[in-house]
Amino acid sequence: MRAAVIDATGSPEVLHVSTVRLPERINAEVLVKVAAAGVNPLDAKTRAGRGVSAAIPSFPYIVGQDFSGIVIESPYEGHPLKPGDEVYGMLSAPRGQGSYAEYVSAPSLQVCKKPGRLSLIEAAAVPVAALTAWGMVVDVAKAHEGQRILIHAAAGGVGHFAVQFAAYFGAYVIATSSPRNASWLRELGAAEIIDYTSTRFEDAVSNVDVVIDLIGNVHDDTGTRSLQTLRPGGLIVNAPTGSWPTLIPDAHALGLRATTYKVSPDASTLTVISRLINSGDVLVHVDEVFDLADAAEAHRRIEEGHTRGKLVICLADQI
Repeated sequence: MRAAVIDATGSPEVLHVSTVRLPERINAEVLVKVAAAGVNPLDAKTRAGRGVSAAIPSFPYIVGQDFSGIVIESPYEGHPLKPGDEVYGMLSAPRGQGSYAEYVSAPSLQVCKKPGRLSLIEAAAVPVAALTAWGMVVDVAKAHEGQRILIHAAAGGVGHFAVQFAAYFGAYVIATSSPRNASWLRELGAAEIIDYTSTRFEDAVSNVDVVIDLIGNVHDDTGTRSLQTLRPGGLIVNAPTGSWPTLIPDAHALGLRATTYKVSPDASTLTVISRLINSGDVLVHVDEVFDLADAAEAHRRIEEGHTRGKLVICLADQI
């Protein structure tokens, strides 16, 4: 099969298309013919030698985590996921090979039927970003009515889901954004927008219950500055790996609560998210679609950091 692989970590140019062995389905895995794969910041970090690259088992390595496609083989005849079903899910890469490939074999507990409301292209944009947002906003922050939640990088892949989940559960959502995304984020449920290009957000907002931090201190000390916006005892939830090594002591020194977050490839939670998508309560935005041969360009684009919603790699001729 064709796949986008790396033979060593490095710049986007190390990502190239190669012919590799078809995965062999074992035990309770589902073999899926991949229609599309989502592109995530962690994919690019890992390709570059950061992220979770230390766990890459061998080269050539197939990059990618989330995917959509059609079931080719099920674990057994009576399994709820049957050949021909349109599905989506998230791999545990790099514990195994990734999703930028024509086929994946994935544990069935990491795969579920895709929302009928979505195309296969749109579905590939969901798993990693939506599961991350759900974990941060719902599982950890426990979003609820009357709560004030500040969300950084609100227009990005995780961010645009985080805004919608927080608003769905009744929270007052404050989003940091560039001007071009302001009206769109209001449509998604943000009650207040702070233009980070012209305003220091810590000067514009205070007494926040929760900060959903999707940036950390990799740019302009966004994480540290966020602590100034929290009420006493407030909570900051940080996702980007290694973006703020002193998060916990920095927060505790000010009497605040803090935690990092790591996403799990949980199909049961993804099924709940699917219901919200099918009901129209949650929307998915795909900013741009790339061919497999242009995977390196997709990585260059996501490293620029200005994507609205998600980038997707298409592997099927017709979807």
